[in-house]
Amino acid sequence: MKKFGGQHVVPGNIIVRQRGTKWHPGTGVGLGKDYTIFAIVEGEVVFRKTRGKTLVNVAPAAQK
Repeated sequence: MKKFGGQHVVPGNIIVRQRGTKWHPGTGVGLGKDYTIFAIVEGEVVFRKTRGKTLVNVAPAAQK
C-alpha cells in the first residue's frame, strides 16, 4: 500500500503494489500489467467494498 484512503494523488502516483488482484481498479485509476493500481486523475483516494470486492477509486479534485 503506497497511498491510503483520503490522501491526495496526482496522475501517475502509485496507489497499490500487489500480486494478483486483491484490490480491484475502479474509477479514476488504471491497472498495470503487474497489477499495480495507479491514479489517472488528480483527486482523493477512496476505497469501497462492493459485492465482496474492494475497489480503489480516485474522486476527482474540484476544478479551481
